[in-house]
Amino acid sequence: MNERSVIINPIFGSDSSRRDNDMTADLQGKIALVAGGTRGAGRGIAVELGTAGATVYVTGRTTRTQQSDYGRPETIEETAEMVTAAGGKGIAVRVDHLVHAEVEALVARIRHEESRLDILVNDIWGGEHLTGWNKPVWEHSLENGLKQLRLAIDTHLITAHYALPLMIERPGGLLVEMTDGTATYNDTHYRLSPFYDLAKTSVIRMAWAHAQDLAPHAATSVAVSPGWMRSEMMLDIFGVREENWREATKAEPHFVISETPRFTGRAVAALAGDPDRSRLNGQSTSSGDLAKIYGFTDLDGSRPDCWRYLIEVQEAGKPADASGYR
Repeated sequence: MNERSVIINPIFGSDSSRRDNDMTADLQGKIALVAGGTRGAGRGIAVELGTAGATVYVTGRTTRTQQSDYGRPETIEETAEMVTAAGGKGIAVRVDHLVHAEVEALVARIRHEESRLDILVNDIWGGEHLTGWNKPVWEHSLENGLKQLRLAIDTHLITAHYALPLMIERPGGLLVEMTDGTATYNDTHYRLSPFYDLAKTSVIRMAWAHAQDLAPHAATSVAVSPGWMRSEMMLDIFGVREENWREATKAEPHFVISETPRFTGRAVAALAGDPDRSRLNGQSTSSGDLAKIYGFTDLDGSRPDCWRYLIEVQEAGKPADASGYR
C-alpha cells in the first residue's frame, strides 16, 4: 500500500460489537451535508447518517417538480424523507454545485438554521453518461470529458470553499470525498479514459490536500470509494431490482461481489461516529476496508470486499465466486 492508502489499524479491530444502535447516540445532534444525495451512494450515506440520528441536508438538482439533465426519476425530497423515516431529520435543498451563489446560499442557510456543520460529504458527480468507455483522449468527446472534470472536481472544490469554514468553527469535523477506486487500485489501473481516470484520481488527492489544511483545526478528511454498487442506475442497466439482484449475475457473473449503497452509508456513518478517526486523515479507503475496521455489514449481513475481489478473482481470470470476499 502507498502512503495514501488506508492502514488497517483499527481502534475497534474487526469486532462486530460496534453496531448501528451504538452509533445512533454518536450522531445525535450532529449536522451533516450530503452534497449530491439524490441517489446512489449519496442517498445511502444520507439514510445511514439519519439512522445514526443526524440532521442531514440533502442536495441535488432533481426535485419532484424539476428534473436535471441527468434524466433519472429519483429526487432529493425522497432521500430526505428516507432520512427522517430512518430516525434522523432530512432536509432537501435544490442546489447546482457548479453555481457559486447557490452553494454559498446553502451554507448560509445551514449557518442560520443550525449554527454548525459537523459532517460534509462531497458526493457530487452525475457524469456517467458523459464517459467514452475505453477511448483515448483523441477519440473521446472533448466537451463531455471536460464537463466530467467540472462535475467531479470543480463541484467538490466549490462546496469545500464555502462549507469548510463553517465546519472548522468547531473541532472534530469530518470531510468525506467520495470517488471511484482507492489510491492503491487507481495508481495501477487505467480507469476508462483520461478524463474519467483524472476525475476519480484527483478526488483522492483532493482529500489528501484538504487533510493538510484541516489537521490544524482538529478536522479529518478521507477519500472513500464504494465497491461495485447496486445503485438505482446499475440495477436498471441489468434490468433487476434489489430484491432479485442476483439474477444479474447471469449476464455478469462477477456482479456477485456487488453491494448496496447503504453499505457505503454505513462506512461513512462509522467514520463519523469514531472519535479516533483522525488517524485516517488524508487517507484513501473503501467501504470494504472500513467494514474490516468497524465491523458493520451490508443489508444482507455480508461484508463485500470488492477491490480485493477485482484483483484476485476477476482480473486473475478466475470464475466468479465471492466466497471469502463477502
